[in-house]
Amino acid sequence: MENYTMEGRTYRYYGQEAPLYPFGYGLSYTTFKYRDLVLSPPVLPVCANLSVSVVLENMGQQDGEEVVQLYLRWEQSSVPVPRWQLVAFRRVAVPSGRETKLSFQVAAEQRAVWAQGWRLEPGTFTLFAGGQQPGQQTRAPSEVLTARFTVTGAARPLRGC
Repeated sequence: MENYTMEGRTYRYYGQEAPLYPFGYGLSYTTFKYRDLVLSPPVLPVCANLSVSVVLENMGQQDGEEVVQLYLRWEQSSVPVPRWQLVAFRRVAVPSGRETKLSFQVAAEQRAVWAQGWRLEPGTFTLFAGGQQPGQQTRAPSEVLTARFTVTGAARPLRGC
């Protein structure tokens, strides 16, 4: 095999076609609301990690569990990349009428692209946080929050950080 590109071979590279059962697919007996997505810092050096926090509130009358998912999208990359990539997830139990603040770290390595070796590139990125993949159509209501951040500096090999 000489062509190692993933385009057309995995759901992450199918373009606009959504998978039949995406990650996190399912129903819930309650309703969750996401709010207060914060990225820190919003502008970071190429080798830095990103801190993320989001508030999850159980708006329903039943206690419930939610799989909080974070996805990353490269707005411009020098090589083909997935339309978005799962970078973190956590199953959280939230009692009815309560809320919880979740914190995540998105490591610089998770922004690396393969260009004859793993590289970190500057640019603009979008982070999605919610109970499903971005753009996913579900029977159970869920929302996905978005926020952008910028990476500054020169492109460099991952091992150079």
